[in-house]
Amino acid sequence: QVQFVESGGGLVQPGGSLRLSCAASGSISSIVAMYWYRQAPGKQRELVAVIRSGGSGSSTNYAESVVGRFTISRDDAKNTMFLQMNSLKPEDTAVYYCKVPLGVWGQGTQVVVSS
Repeated sequence: QVQFVESGGGLVQPGGSLRLSCAASGSISSIVAMYWYRQAPGKQRELVAVIRSGGSGSSTNYAESVVGRFTISRDDAKNTMFLQMNSLKPEDTAVYYCKVPLGVWGQGTQVVVSS
């Protein structure tokens, strides 16, 4: 089973940017849907973004709270998925996880948005 490792989190000021990476231990070319989730302290895990690959290209969907600020992408040649996060807000503070259908949860990467 392909495993994933998230990275790229850190401490950033409001309005700043981060780029998260999700590196796979094997090929992701056959994986149609890939997801980014996040879990803020004291809150349930929520879906942030999804990217689906098909014959005609990729499609993406975002949680309403991140539309226009976050961009999900994938590079199958590098077996990696990304989440570009711009205009970060304190409410984006959370542990971010990547996930695929039937996959296991990884350790996540911590994002803290604070001045």
